Amino acid sequence: MSIVPKLVQSFSDTASSETAVPNDLEACWLPFTANRQFKRAPRLLQAAEGMYYRTTDGQRVLDGSAGLWAVNAGHCRREIVEAVQRQVAELDYATAFQMSHPKTFLLASRLRELLPGDMDHVFFTNSGSESVDTALKIALAYHQACGDTERTVLVGRHRGYHGVGFGGLSVGGIAANQRQFPNLLTAVDHLPDTHLPELNAFSRGQPEHGAERADGLLEIIERHGADRIAAVIVEPVAGSTGVLVPPVGYLERLRAHCDDHGILLIFDEVICGFGRLGATFAAERFGVQPDLMTMAKGLTNATVPMGAVGVRKPIHDALMTGPENMIELFHGYTYSGHPLACAAALATLDLYRDEQIFERAATSAIAFEAAAHTLDSLEHVVDVRNLGFMAGVELRPRAEDPGERAREVFLRCYEAGVLVRYTGDVIAVSPPLIISGSEIEHLFATLRSAIEATD
Repeated sequence: MSIVPKLVQSFSDTASSETAVPNDLEACWLPFTANRQFKRAPRLLQAAEGMYYRTTDGQRVLDGSAGLWAVNAGHCRREIVEAVQRQVAELDYATAFQMSHPKTFLLASRLRELLPGDMDHVFFTNSGSESVDTALKIALAYHQACGDTERTVLVGRHRGYHGVGFGGLSVGGIAANQRQFPNLLTAVDHLPDTHLPELNAFSRGQPEHGAERADGLLEIIERHGADRIAAVIVEPVAGSTGVLVPPVGYLERLRAHCDDHGILLIFDEVICGFGRLGATFAAERFGVQPDLMTMAKGLTNATVPMGAVGVRKPIHDALMTGPENMIELFHGYTYSGHPLACAAALATLDLYRDEQIFERAATSAIAFEAAAHTLDSLEHVVDVRNLGFMAGVELRPRAEDPGERAREVFLRCYEAGVLVRYTGDVIAVSPPLIISGSEIEHLFATLRSAIEATD
């Protein structure tokens, strides 16, 4: 028998929205959620606008997490909504196999103008997870095309998150995500993470210590042989495991090692891309050129699911060989380059450009950093780290119940009208890039109060 939560029952009598409020939550299995706990006290979002959500019981909630690192330009932006409405009335779907539609090519060209260096081709997917699996497959196919058939080993990093496909899960470095799935890819190894709290706690921006962690790749090369490693994939800033900012010189060193040994470097920019660090991409922010780059989330402002992979010209061209009537890459998705997603992405890119959202974010990130580090002195705070519009506030774990302190802080913030994320004992803060100075102050003041009220 399903339990009808009090929140849902009471709101169903007074809701003015056309959207029906559910009176049974049992059928839906939520992702990355303690479902039984959630359904006893659900948090249901009914509407959104700008910086705020509205819940089914009428509460206004400041979005301190950009949905899920994704709503960079704020919610329900009229320009994006209208673009999607026009598109669905004109063309709802076009197959991506042996056919296409004009906006696919228009969007790819627009992205090419933003991508770093000679990264001039785009393969469309529907999510960050699909983008990662696509990038890994392109890397493997590239080496096969070049005759380096022994290059099959993929290298990720501990505490890395690359989605939930079998490829991304395998190169990812979160044990809890892998534990239930024993049949992962086997030709995989992992770099050490860059988290050095004993040296870098409370760093503002890039920490000073830890560039040498990139030398872990040399140990992996020694273990497997350089001629067997296909690609290394890293998040420039690791988001989902608690905002782990790369030490000064780390990414440059990793790039150099890859160059020295013929290994492709993949940047997972699903979170970092589209202004999150105050630049279009982290590759631009750090001045490091990846060979392949994954995108999603901010690409469409999360309005319609979409992902993409940026590919450097030599990699693309290496696969454009053989008879012209042959398929060059046996890979793709039913919804690759979906018309609605393309319309949303084009409108999103226009909005970023017209409102100079990335440039404004680079300026307002200064106030964001200052506000985040007002939490440095709190009793239960053991680290605050930040870059751009990403901040991780690490709490001292309870010995008997790791993660519970952060969950309580998350719930207190929500009850006070602010949405943040928590992962383990880290509170992650990543608001839409349009957040105002007063909203930044309110966000961190609420977080401070929640931490102080939690034992």
